[in-house]
Amino acid sequence: MWGKRGDMVVHTREPFNAEPPRCALAGRPITAVDTFYSRNHGPIPEVDEGLWRLEVDGLVRRPLRLSLDRLRDGFERREVTATLQCAGNRRAGLLEVRDIPGQEPWGPGATSTARWSGVRLADVLAEAGLLPQAAFVAFTAPDVSEDADPPQPFGGSIPVAKALADEVLLAWAMNDRPLPRVHGGPLRVVVPGWIGARSVKWLQRITARAEPSRNYFQAVAYRLLPPDADPAQVRPGDGVPLGPVALNCDILWPDGAAPVPAGPVEVTGYALAGDDRAVTRLDVSLDDGRTWAQAELDAPEGPWTWQHWRITVDLPPGETVVTARAWDSTAALQPESPASLWNPLGYVNNAWARLRLAGLA
Repeated sequence: MWGKRGDMVVHTREPFNAEPPRCALAGRPITAVDTFYSRNHGPIPEVDEGLWRLEVDGLVRRPLRLSLDRLRDGFERREVTATLQCAGNRRAGLLEVRDIPGQEPWGPGATSTARWSGVRLADVLAEAGLLPQAAFVAFTAPDVSEDADPPQPFGGSIPVAKALADEVLLAWAMNDRPLPRVHGGPLRVVVPGWIGARSVKWLQRITARAEPSRNYFQAVAYRLLPPDADPAQVRPGDGVPLGPVALNCDILWPDGAAPVPAGPVEVTGYALAGDDRAVTRLDVSLDDGRTWAQAELDAPEGPWTWQHWRITVDLPPGETVVTARAWDSTAALQPESPASLWNPLGYVNNAWARLRLAGLA
């Protein structure tokens, strides 16, 4: 489906929401297109590339209407390798604490990394003549979601300071291939270090604003609510808007699906600090955190990517819970328990990663 590998974990078919099994991400710093997770809020639109135009308006001196050829020929081509992570990544761990009605049980696979090619958003905004009053840049797409009442197209916004950063792209290629329709072709935003929802797909309009977007997915959804909040009663502006990705990690291999021989076992995984932070240490425990050993961290592909890690442990016979936790360049540590993170929309589970393995004697 949609050119994805056959073992994708499909949460919903319409809208299409799917993630790869954790083992498919192991040892692969760049995620293949057929393995990259897909998060959607409405039917995937069919966009005629020849007729498509990007509108740039709002608080700008020169509103623009750009074809894909104009973008390709009129601006410097740039490339960035970046990890995208869904705000609901690892929601399954929160569901073990308490039910979260109406939300997909994402595992650790709503995280993937690609090489993105296109033009800097900053260059397009410079061409339009961004006005000093502009504090936010909003994005609008054509995919209409029933999540909003009444239904509306997907959208969102980021602060101008992030929009003008070198790493933020309007991308038309992914892993050196034309951007697939399922991933936002012909053009999408790529906002490295921020939740995937801000990297709006099938981009149609960029609007410079004095205030954040009023779109449902900026003003109501993708906000961190207190545990006692009722999502049905949320008003625009409630909660904390989600932006930079929280420090996170998980275990990719072994995947826990089958027993493994006891004795020396290489355990691998990923860690991601988000925004402009880096992962500086990854600890692994086989005794519920009483003792820890430090894993080897691979060098990242770039400043905006995850880091893979590896460690060889002496796995005992029987059942063992492997625990992993990451530290970042601000000396921050992941929180220990998902119980302290539970929220009624199931966002930002960045608790210590735990995976149950069975060792064969």
